[in-house]
Amino acid sequence: MTASGARWQNWSRSESVVPARVERPTSAGAVQRAVLAAGRAGMRIKAVGAGHSFSGIALSPGVQLDLAFSGVIDVDEARGRVTLAAGTHLHQLPSLLKPYGLALENMGDVDRQTLAGATSTGTHGTGAAFRGLTDQIVGVTLVTGDGSLLRVSATENAELLPAVRLGLGALGILVDLTLQCVPAYLLHAVETPEPLDAVLAAFGERSAAVDHFEFYWFPHTDTALTKTNTRLPADAARQPLGRFSRWVDDELLANGVYRVTCAAGTVLRPLVPPVNRLADRLTSHRDFTDLSHRVFVTHRTVRFHEMEYALPLEQVPEALREVRALIDKRGWRISFPLEVRSAAADDIWLSTGQGRATGYIAVHKYYRENPREYFAAVEAIMRAHDGRPHWGKMHNLDADSLRAVYPHFDDFLAVRDRLDPERRFANRYLERVLGR
Repeated sequence: MTASGARWQNWSRSESVVPARVERPTSAGAVQRAVLAAGRAGMRIKAVGAGHSFSGIALSPGVQLDLAFSGVIDVDEARGRVTLAAGTHLHQLPSLLKPYGLALENMGDVDRQTLAGATSTGTHGTGAAFRGLTDQIVGVTLVTGDGSLLRVSATENAELLPAVRLGLGALGILVDLTLQCVPAYLLHAVETPEPLDAVLAAFGERSAAVDHFEFYWFPHTDTALTKTNTRLPADAARQPLGRFSRWVDDELLANGVYRVTCAAGTVLRPLVPPVNRLADRLTSHRDFTDLSHRVFVTHRTVRFHEMEYALPLEQVPEALREVRALIDKRGWRISFPLEVRSAAADDIWLSTGQGRATGYIAVHKYYRENPREYFAAVEAIMRAHDGRPHWGKMHNLDADSLRAVYPHFDDFLAVRDRLDPERRFANRYLERVLGR
Protein backbone atom coordinates (compact mmCIF):
# COMPACT_ATOMS: atom_id res chain seq x y z
CA MET A 1 0.00 0.00 0.00
CA THR A 2 1.29 3.46 -0.86
CA ALA A 3 0.06 6.96 -0.26
CA SER A 4 -0.26 8.39 -3.74
CA GLY A 5 -0.18 12.11 -4.30
CA ALA A 6 0.81 11.30 -7.90
CA ARG A 7 -1.58 12.11 -10.71
CA TRP A 8 -2.78 9.15 -12.76
CA GLN A 9 -3.93 9.70 -16.35
CA ASN A 10 -5.29 7.45 -19.04
CA TRP A 11 -3.56 6.63 -22.33
CA SER A 12 -5.27 9.36 -24.33
CA ARG A 13 -4.71 12.00 -21.62
CA SER A 14 -8.45 12.74 -21.59
CA GLU A 15 -8.97 11.72 -17.93
CA SER A 16 -6.85 12.07 -14.81
CA VAL A 17 -7.13 11.79 -11.04
CA VAL A 18 -5.01 11.94 -7.91
CA PRO A 19 -5.95 8.85 -5.86
CA ALA A 20 -5.94 9.18 -2.10
CA ARG A 21 -4.19 5.83 -1.97
CA VAL A 22 -2.76 3.30 -4.44
CA GLU A 23 -2.56 -0.39 -3.66
CA ARG A 24 -1.05 -3.21 -5.71
CA PRO A 25 -2.64 -6.44 -4.50
CA THR A 26 -0.94 -9.68 -5.53
CA SER A 27 -3.81 -12.08 -4.81
CA ALA A 28 -7.58 -12.34 -4.47
CA GLY A 29 -7.17 -12.29 -0.70
CA ALA A 30 -5.27 -9.02 -0.89
CA VAL A 31 -8.11 -7.53 -2.95
CA GLN A 32 -10.59 -8.61 -0.29
CA ARG A 33 -8.54 -6.96 2.42
CA ALA A 34 -8.29 -3.76 0.37
CA VAL A 35 -12.06 -3.62 -0.16
CA LEU A 36 -12.74 -4.20 3.54
CA ALA A 37 -10.20 -1.54 4.53
CA ALA A 38 -11.75 0.94 2.11
CA GLY A 39 -15.15 0.22 3.62
CA ARG A 40 -13.94 0.85 7.14
CA ALA A 41 -12.44 4.15 6.01
CA GLY A 42 -15.59 5.15 4.14
CA MET A 43 -13.67 5.30 0.85
CA ARG A 44 -14.52 4.18 -2.65
CA ILE A 45 -12.23 1.72 -4.41
CA LYS A 46 -11.67 0.75 -8.04
CA ALA A 47 -9.30 -1.31 -10.18
CA VAL A 48 -7.69 0.84 -12.84
CA GLY A 49 -6.51 -1.66 -15.48
CA ALA A 50 -4.17 -0.39 -18.19
CA GLY A 51 -5.81 3.02 -18.62
CA HIS A 52 -6.93 2.41 -22.19
CA SER A 53 -10.50 3.63 -21.66
CA PHE A 54 -11.19 7.07 -23.08
CA SER A 55 -14.08 7.63 -20.65
CA GLY A 56 -13.76 8.19 -16.91
CA ILE A 57 -14.92 4.68 -16.09
CA ALA A 58 -11.73 3.72 -14.22
CA LEU A 59 -11.13 6.91 -12.24
CA SER A 60 -10.76 6.42 -8.50
CA PRO A 61 -10.26 9.47 -6.27
CA GLY A 62 -10.30 7.10 -3.29
CA VAL A 63 -8.38 3.81 -3.40
CA GLN A 64 -6.91 2.86 -6.76
CA LEU A 65 -6.07 -0.80 -7.26
CA ASP A 66 -3.36 -1.86 -9.71
CA LEU A 67 -3.83 -5.62 -9.90
CA ALA A 68 -0.33 -7.07 -9.60
CA PHE A 69 -1.20 -10.63 -10.51
CA SER A 70 -1.52 -12.16 -13.95
CA GLY A 71 -1.18 -15.39 -15.89
CA VAL A 72 -2.88 -18.77 -16.15
CA ILE A 73 -4.60 -20.12 -13.05
CA ASP A 74 -6.21 -23.26 -14.48
CA VAL A 75 -6.81 -24.98 -17.83
CA ASP A 76 -9.59 -27.37 -18.79
CA GLU A 77 -7.99 -28.76 -21.93
CA ALA A 78 -10.90 -31.06 -22.75
CA ARG A 79 -13.30 -28.10 -23.05
CA GLY A 80 -10.78 -25.47 -24.17
CA ARG A 81 -11.39 -23.30 -21.13
CA VAL A 82 -8.68 -21.23 -19.48
CA THR A 83 -8.91 -19.37 -16.18
CA LEU A 84 -6.70 -16.29 -16.04
CA ALA A 85 -5.89 -13.71 -13.39
CA ALA A 86 -7.81 -10.49 -14.01
CA GLY A 87 -4.64 -8.40 -14.27
CA THR A 88 -3.42 -10.34 -17.32
CA HIS A 89 -2.89 -8.12 -20.36
CA LEU A 90 -4.39 -9.14 -23.68
CA HIS A 91 -1.00 -9.03 -25.37
CA GLN A 92 0.17 -11.76 -22.99
CA LEU A 93 -2.56 -14.20 -24.04
CA PRO A 94 -1.01 -15.60 -27.26
CA SER A 95 2.06 -16.88 -25.41
CA LEU A 96 -0.03 -18.08 -22.44
CA LEU A 97 -2.46 -20.00 -24.67
CA LYS A 98 0.11 -21.36 -27.13
CA PRO A 99 1.15 -24.40 -25.02
CA TYR A 100 -2.45 -25.60 -25.13
CA GLY A 101 -3.00 -24.93 -28.85
CA LEU A 102 -5.69 -22.36 -28.06
CA ALA A 103 -6.59 -18.80 -29.08
CA LEU A 104 -9.32 -16.24 -28.51
CA GLU A 105 -12.27 -16.69 -30.85
CA ASN A 106 -12.21 -12.98 -31.69
CA MET A 107 -10.15 -9.94 -30.74
CA GLY A 108 -10.20 -6.19 -31.05
CA ASP A 109 -7.37 -4.30 -32.72
CA VAL A 110 -5.73 -3.12 -29.48
CA ASP A 111 -4.16 -5.55 -27.00
CA ARG A 112 -2.68 -3.27 -24.33
CA GLN A 113 -5.70 -3.58 -21.99
CA THR A 114 -5.97 -5.88 -19.02
CA LEU A 115 -8.40 -8.74 -19.37
CA ALA A 116 -10.61 -7.32 -16.61
CA GLY A 117 -10.63 -3.83 -18.10
CA ALA A 118 -11.31 -4.99 -21.65
CA THR A 119 -14.25 -7.17 -20.67
CA SER A 120 -15.70 -4.67 -18.19
CA THR A 121 -16.01 -2.05 -20.93
CA GLY A 122 -17.28 -4.32 -23.72
CA THR A 123 -14.23 -4.61 -25.98
CA HIS A 124 -15.17 -6.25 -29.27
CA GLY A 125 -13.65 -7.15 -32.59
CA THR A 126 -15.33 -7.50 -35.97
CA GLY A 127 -17.18 -10.25 -37.77
CA ALA A 128 -20.93 -10.54 -38.31
CA ALA A 129 -20.97 -14.11 -36.95
CA PHE A 130 -18.71 -13.41 -33.98
CA ARG A 131 -19.38 -11.76 -30.63
CA GLY A 132 -17.11 -9.64 -28.46
CA LEU A 133 -14.65 -10.67 -25.79
CA THR A 134 -17.30 -10.62 -23.05
CA ASP A 135 -19.24 -13.40 -24.76
CA GLN A 136 -16.20 -15.65 -24.42
CA ILE A 137 -16.46 -15.44 -20.61
CA VAL A 138 -17.95 -18.56 -19.02
CA GLY A 139 -17.11 -17.75 -15.42
CA VAL A 140 -15.68 -15.04 -13.16
CA THR A 141 -14.59 -14.58 -9.58
CA LEU A 142 -15.07 -11.13 -8.08
CA VAL A 143 -14.85 -9.39 -4.74
CA THR A 144 -18.18 -7.76 -3.91
CA GLY A 145 -18.92 -4.65 -1.87
CA ASP A 146 -18.83 -6.45 1.50
CA GLY A 147 -15.47 -8.07 0.73
CA SER A 148 -16.95 -11.47 -0.13
CA LEU A 149 -15.46 -13.65 -2.85
CA LEU A 150 -18.20 -14.55 -5.35
CA ARG A 151 -17.94 -17.17 -8.10
CA VAL A 152 -20.31 -16.85 -11.06
CA SER A 153 -20.64 -19.46 -13.80
CA ALA A 154 -23.24 -21.65 -15.47
CA THR A 155 -23.34 -23.78 -12.32
CA GLU A 156 -22.73 -21.15 -9.60
CA ASN A 157 -24.92 -18.05 -9.26
CA ALA A 158 -25.79 -18.47 -12.93
CA GLU A 159 -28.49 -15.78 -12.79
CA LEU A 160 -25.73 -13.18 -12.39
CA LEU A 161 -23.75 -14.18 -15.49
CA PRO A 162 -25.51 -11.81 -17.96
CA ALA A 163 -24.58 -8.91 -15.66
CA VAL A 164 -21.05 -9.74 -14.48
CA ARG A 165 -19.70 -10.59 -17.93
CA LEU A 166 -19.85 -6.86 -18.66
CA GLY A 167 -20.08 -5.17 -15.28
CA LEU A 168 -18.51 -1.73 -15.90
CA GLY A 169 -16.53 -2.20 -12.69
CA ALA A 170 -19.77 -1.44 -10.84
CA LEU A 171 -20.41 -4.90 -9.40
CA GLY A 172 -17.08 -5.68 -7.78
CA ILE A 173 -13.37 -6.18 -8.39
CA LEU A 174 -12.72 -9.00 -10.84
CA VAL A 175 -9.91 -11.30 -9.70
CA ASP A 176 -10.11 -14.06 -12.33
CA LEU A 177 -12.00 -14.88 -15.50
CA THR A 178 -12.58 -18.17 -17.30
CA LEU A 179 -12.61 -17.89 -21.09
CA GLN A 180 -13.98 -20.31 -23.63
CA CYS A 181 -11.18 -20.50 -26.16
CA VAL A 182 -10.98 -22.14 -29.59
CA PRO A 183 -8.24 -24.15 -31.32
CA ALA A 184 -5.49 -21.87 -32.60
CA TYR A 185 -6.04 -20.66 -36.16
CA LEU A 186 -4.60 -18.47 -38.88
CA LEU A 187 -6.16 -15.55 -40.69
CA HIS A 188 -5.79 -14.82 -44.38
CA ALA A 189 -5.87 -11.03 -44.60
CA VAL A 190 -6.67 -9.00 -47.68
CA GLU A 191 -6.41 -5.23 -47.31
CA THR A 192 -7.24 -3.04 -50.28
CA PRO A 193 -8.53 0.47 -51.07
CA GLU A 194 -11.98 0.61 -52.68
CA PRO A 195 -14.53 3.31 -53.56
CA LEU A 196 -16.36 4.33 -50.39
CA ASP A 197 -19.82 4.51 -51.99
CA ALA A 198 -19.55 0.95 -53.28
CA VAL A 199 -18.38 -0.33 -49.89
CA LEU A 200 -21.29 1.35 -48.12
CA ALA A 201 -23.82 0.00 -50.61
CA ALA A 202 -22.66 -3.57 -49.96
CA PHE A 203 -21.68 -3.31 -46.28
CA GLY A 204 -24.33 -5.68 -44.93
CA GLU A 205 -23.79 -8.28 -47.64
CA ARG A 206 -20.00 -8.20 -47.34
CA SER A 207 -20.14 -8.43 -43.56
CA ALA A 208 -22.28 -11.57 -43.84
CA ALA A 209 -20.26 -13.16 -46.64
CA VAL A 210 -16.88 -13.37 -44.89
CA ASP A 211 -15.54 -14.16 -41.44
CA HIS A 212 -14.30 -10.68 -40.56
CA PHE A 213 -14.88 -7.49 -42.54
CA GLU A 214 -14.14 -3.88 -41.61
CA PHE A 215 -13.03 -0.68 -43.25
CA TYR A 216 -11.48 2.69 -42.55
CA TRP A 217 -12.46 5.95 -44.22
CA PHE A 218 -10.25 9.03 -44.21
CA PRO A 219 -12.46 12.16 -44.31
CA HIS A 220 -11.94 14.38 -47.36
CA THR A 221 -11.38 11.31 -49.57
CA ASP A 222 -13.68 8.99 -51.54
CA THR A 223 -11.84 5.80 -50.65
CA ALA A 224 -12.30 3.12 -47.98
CA LEU A 225 -9.47 0.86 -46.86
CA THR A 226 -11.19 -2.52 -46.56
CA LYS A 227 -9.92 -5.40 -44.45
CA THR A 228 -11.19 -8.92 -45.05
CA ASN A 229 -9.97 -11.75 -42.80
CA THR A 230 -10.71 -15.42 -43.51
CA ARG A 231 -10.15 -18.05 -40.83
CA LEU A 232 -7.85 -20.98 -41.68
CA PRO A 233 -6.71 -24.01 -39.65
CA ALA A 234 -3.50 -23.67 -37.70
CA ASP A 235 -1.65 -26.10 -39.99
CA ALA A 236 -2.37 -24.04 -43.12
CA ALA A 237 0.57 -22.36 -44.81
CA ARG A 238 1.66 -19.09 -43.22
CA GLN A 239 2.64 -16.22 -45.48
CA PRO A 240 3.31 -13.39 -43.03
CA LEU A 241 4.30 -9.88 -44.00
CA GLY A 242 8.01 -9.41 -44.31
CA ARG A 243 9.62 -7.65 -41.37
CA PHE A 244 10.63 -4.65 -43.49
CA SER A 245 7.22 -4.38 -45.19
CA ARG A 246 5.43 -4.51 -41.84
CA TRP A 247 7.77 -1.87 -40.42
CA VAL A 248 7.22 0.48 -43.36
CA ASP A 249 3.42 0.17 -43.31
CA ASP A 250 2.69 -0.17 -39.60
CA GLU A 251 5.48 1.83 -37.98
CA LEU A 252 6.94 4.32 -40.44
CA LEU A 253 3.69 5.33 -42.19
CA ALA A 254 0.92 4.45 -39.71
CA ASN A 255 2.73 5.80 -36.65
CA GLY A 256 5.84 7.82 -37.48
CA VAL A 257 4.73 9.91 -40.45
CA TYR A 258 1.16 10.07 -39.19
CA ARG A 259 2.27 11.50 -35.85
CA VAL A 260 4.05 14.34 -37.66
CA THR A 261 1.09 15.10 -39.93
CA CYS A 262 -1.40 15.09 -37.03
CA ALA A 263 0.80 17.47 -35.07
CA ALA A 264 1.18 19.75 -38.10
CA GLY A 265 -2.58 19.65 -38.69
CA THR A 266 -3.29 21.10 -35.26
CA VAL A 267 -1.43 24.24 -36.31
CA LEU A 268 -2.17 24.39 -40.04
CA ARG A 269 -5.72 23.08 -40.47
CA PRO A 270 -5.77 23.49 -44.29
CA LEU A 271 -3.08 20.79 -44.46
CA VAL A 272 -5.49 18.07 -43.31
CA PRO A 273 -7.45 17.34 -46.54
CA PRO A 274 -4.35 17.10 -48.79
CA VAL A 275 -2.56 14.98 -46.19
CA ASN A 276 -5.53 12.62 -46.00
CA ARG A 277 -5.59 12.38 -49.79
CA LEU A 278 -1.86 11.61 -49.74
CA ALA A 279 -2.44 8.87 -47.17
CA ASP A 280 -5.17 7.54 -49.44
CA ARG A 281 -2.73 7.33 -52.36
CA LEU A 282 -0.02 5.71 -50.24
CA THR A 283 -2.36 2.96 -49.07
CA SER A 284 -1.43 -0.21 -50.92
CA HIS A 285 -2.93 -3.65 -51.38
CA ARG A 286 -1.72 -6.23 -48.88
CA ASP A 287 -2.34 -9.99 -48.88
CA PHE A 288 -0.88 -12.16 -46.12
CA THR A 289 -1.61 -15.08 -43.78
CA ASP A 290 -0.49 -15.19 -40.16
CA LEU A 291 -1.42 -16.21 -36.63
CA SER A 292 -4.78 -14.74 -35.65
CA HIS A 293 -3.50 -12.24 -33.09
CA ARG A 294 -0.88 -10.91 -35.50
CA VAL A 295 -3.65 -10.02 -37.95
CA PHE A 296 -6.28 -8.74 -35.54
CA VAL A 297 -3.99 -6.41 -33.58
CA THR A 298 -2.65 -3.09 -34.83
CA HIS A 299 0.28 -1.39 -33.10
CA ARG A 300 -0.69 2.21 -32.37
CA THR A 301 1.54 4.82 -30.82
CA VAL A 302 -0.19 8.02 -32.02
CA ARG A 303 -2.47 9.08 -29.17
CA PHE A 304 -6.05 10.06 -29.89
CA HIS A 305 -9.51 10.55 -28.41
CA GLU A 306 -12.24 8.15 -29.51
CA MET A 307 -16.00 7.85 -29.50
CA GLU A 308 -17.69 4.71 -30.84
CA TYR A 309 -21.36 3.92 -31.28
CA ALA A 310 -23.06 0.58 -31.90
CA LEU A 311 -26.00 0.71 -34.34
CA PRO A 312 -28.39 -1.83 -35.78
CA LEU A 313 -26.29 -3.31 -38.58
CA GLU A 314 -28.57 -2.18 -41.40
CA GLN A 315 -28.37 1.47 -40.30
CA VAL A 316 -24.59 1.80 -40.53
CA PRO A 317 -24.31 2.91 -44.19
CA GLU A 318 -26.85 5.74 -43.87
CA ALA A 319 -25.36 6.91 -40.57
CA LEU A 320 -21.89 7.12 -42.11
CA ARG A 321 -23.24 9.02 -45.10
CA GLU A 322 -24.76 11.53 -42.67
CA VAL A 323 -21.44 11.91 -40.85
CA ARG A 324 -19.69 12.49 -44.17
CA ALA A 325 -22.23 15.20 -45.08
CA LEU A 326 -21.86 16.74 -41.63
CA ILE A 327 -18.08 17.06 -41.98
CA ASP A 328 -18.48 18.71 -45.39
CA LYS A 329 -21.22 21.06 -44.16
CA ARG A 330 -19.30 22.22 -41.11
CA GLY A 331 -16.05 22.61 -43.03
CA TRP A 332 -14.17 20.62 -40.41
CA ARG A 333 -10.69 19.29 -41.08
CA ILE A 334 -10.64 15.76 -39.65
CA SER A 335 -7.26 14.06 -39.78
CA PHE A 336 -8.15 10.69 -38.21
CA PRO A 337 -10.03 8.00 -40.14
CA LEU A 338 -13.41 6.59 -39.13
CA GLU A 339 -13.47 2.85 -38.39
CA VAL A 340 -16.48 0.69 -39.29
CA ARG A 341 -17.02 -2.87 -38.05
CA SER A 342 -19.76 -5.42 -37.34
CA ALA A 343 -20.58 -8.09 -34.74
CA ALA A 344 -23.21 -10.70 -33.91
CA ALA A 345 -26.03 -10.22 -31.43
CA ASP A 346 -25.52 -11.45 -27.86
CA ASP A 347 -27.54 -11.76 -24.64
CA ILE A 348 -25.30 -9.83 -22.22
CA TRP A 349 -27.40 -7.17 -20.52
CA LEU A 350 -25.16 -4.10 -21.06
CA SER A 351 -23.40 -5.29 -24.20
CA THR A 352 -23.63 -2.90 -27.12
CA GLY A 353 -24.63 -5.95 -29.20
CA GLN A 354 -27.41 -7.08 -26.84
CA GLY A 355 -30.32 -8.48 -28.81
CA ARG A 356 -29.36 -7.25 -32.27
CA ALA A 357 -26.86 -7.71 -35.08
CA THR A 358 -24.61 -4.70 -34.70
CA GLY A 359 -22.42 -2.36 -36.69
CA TYR A 360 -19.92 0.02 -35.13
CA ILE A 361 -18.78 3.47 -36.21
CA ALA A 362 -15.81 4.95 -34.38
CA VAL A 363 -14.61 8.54 -34.73
CA HIS A 364 -11.30 9.91 -33.51
CA LYS A 365 -9.47 13.14 -32.85
CA TYR A 366 -5.75 13.68 -32.27
CA TYR A 367 -5.21 13.88 -28.52
CA ARG A 368 -3.97 17.48 -28.65
CA GLU A 369 -7.24 18.57 -30.30
CA ASN A 370 -10.51 19.26 -28.51
CA PRO A 371 -13.03 16.64 -29.73
CA ARG A 372 -16.14 18.10 -28.07
CA GLU A 373 -17.90 19.77 -31.01
CA TYR A 374 -17.15 17.01 -33.53
CA PHE A 375 -18.08 14.18 -31.17
CA ALA A 376 -21.30 15.85 -29.98
CA ALA A 377 -22.53 16.38 -33.55
CA VAL A 378 -21.69 12.81 -34.57
CA GLU A 379 -23.31 11.53 -31.38
CA ALA A 380 -26.60 13.19 -32.36
CA ILE A 381 -26.55 11.25 -35.63
CA MET A 382 -25.78 7.99 -33.85
CA ARG A 383 -28.58 8.47 -31.33
CA ALA A 384 -31.03 9.13 -34.15
CA HIS A 385 -30.11 5.66 -35.45
CA ASP A 386 -30.80 3.93 -32.10
CA GLY A 387 -27.12 3.96 -31.18
CA ARG A 388 -25.48 2.69 -28.00
CA PRO A 389 -22.13 4.18 -26.94
CA HIS A 390 -19.09 2.06 -26.17
CA TRP A 391 -18.68 2.15 -22.37
CA GLY A 392 -14.93 2.71 -22.49
CA LYS A 393 -15.03 5.55 -25.01
CA MET A 394 -16.17 9.15 -24.87
CA HIS A 395 -19.90 9.95 -24.92
CA ASN A 396 -22.42 12.21 -23.18
CA LEU A 397 -25.30 9.89 -22.32
CA ASP A 398 -26.77 9.46 -18.85
CA ALA A 399 -28.81 6.79 -17.09
CA ASP A 400 -32.17 7.95 -18.44
CA SER A 401 -31.04 7.92 -22.07
CA LEU A 402 -29.21 4.59 -21.68
CA ARG A 403 -32.23 2.93 -20.09
CA ALA A 404 -34.13 3.68 -23.30
CA VAL A 405 -31.73 1.63 -25.46
CA TYR A 406 -30.99 -1.25 -23.05
CA PRO A 407 -33.99 -3.52 -22.31
CA HIS A 408 -32.22 -5.07 -19.31
CA PHE A 409 -30.90 -1.83 -17.83
CA ASP A 410 -32.95 -2.09 -14.65
CA ASP A 411 -32.12 -5.79 -14.30
CA PHE A 412 -28.46 -4.76 -14.18
CA LEU A 413 -29.19 -2.10 -11.57
CA ALA A 414 -30.91 -4.73 -9.41
CA VAL A 415 -27.73 -6.84 -9.47
CA ARG A 416 -25.71 -3.75 -8.58
CA ASP A 417 -27.98 -3.13 -5.58
CA ARG A 418 -27.39 -6.72 -4.50
CA LEU A 419 -23.59 -6.81 -4.91
CA ASP A 420 -22.65 -3.22 -4.03
CA PRO A 421 -25.50 -1.60 -2.08
CA GLU A 422 -23.16 0.99 -0.52
CA ARG A 423 -21.72 1.96 -3.94
CA ARG A 424 -18.19 1.12 -2.84
CA PHE A 425 -17.17 0.79 -6.51
CA ALA A 426 -18.90 3.90 -7.83
CA ASN A 427 -17.34 7.02 -9.30
CA ARG A 428 -18.66 10.07 -11.20
CA TYR A 429 -18.83 8.25 -14.51
CA LEU A 430 -20.87 5.38 -13.08
CA GLU A 431 -23.15 7.80 -11.28
CA ARG A 432 -23.86 9.46 -14.62
CA VAL A 433 -24.46 6.32 -16.68
CA LEU A 434 -26.13 4.16 -13.99
CA GLY A 435 -27.50 6.68 -11.52
CA ARG A 436 -26.75 6.73 -7.84
